[in-house]
Amino acid sequence: VQLVESGGGLVQPGGSLRLSCAASGFTFSSSVMSWYRQAPGKERELVAAITSTGRSTNYADSVKGRFTISRDNAKNTVYLQMNSLKPEDTAVYYCNGRGTYWGQGTQVTVSS
Repeated sequence: VQLVESGGGLVQPGGSLRLSCAASGFTFSSSVMSWYRQAPGKERELVAAITSTGRSTNYADSVKGRFTISRDNAKNTVYLQMNSLKPEDTAVYYCNGRGTYWGQGTQVTVSS
């Protein structure tokens, strides 16, 4: 099983980033996929999740209206579009598959 995140980086407050997570080694199209994040000194928290078909999503209150999770089952990839970024969004973002599999994480830093 592999989950490979990409798209992180340094962005100014108010900016946008799009994270991608390419999955392999399990049945992606039948799996719930999620994004988590962990800021320094804090516990890992759920950011967003999406059902296997993509018809249902849920978000942490702190990102509602700013972040959008989506997926492309033909490409075995899940995305996290992050808009109106704030310094408190700074964290390592992790992709999760089926509640079991984890990627290596990608750093997102929001700073001027």
